[in-house]
Amino acid sequence: MNRRAAVPLVAAATFLAGFGVAELTGVRAIGGLVLLAGGAWCGRAALSIVGPRATIALLAIAVALFVVSHPLGEAIGAWPAVAVSAALVAGAAAALVGRPRSALRGHSETPT
Repeated sequence: MNRRAAVPLVAAATFLAGFGVAELTGVRAIGGLVLLAGGAWCGRAALSIVGPRATIALLAIAVALFVVSHPLGEAIGAWPAVAVSAALVAGAAAALVGRPRSALRGHSETPT
């Protein structure tokens, strides 16, 4: 699997695994480390694919979804909130990283 396809999957899996580890261990900080590791991998992979602007946007979206997942968890339950956040971060990653840079600017990419 190429990185362009892996980033959305790893981003979603990071949300799910981070929360799962925090729940299983009872130590939220360990779940946070999982989030940091997955976020770092996604950030590094995205940077090499789409550059700094899209990477910063993706990381900002991920942080915002993490923050929003907490009050959402109060409303719909913890796991459903994490699942919604994971799906949304995967969608954002697919939109930002899943296409070549030129497609994001409205140009067609010439095959090499």
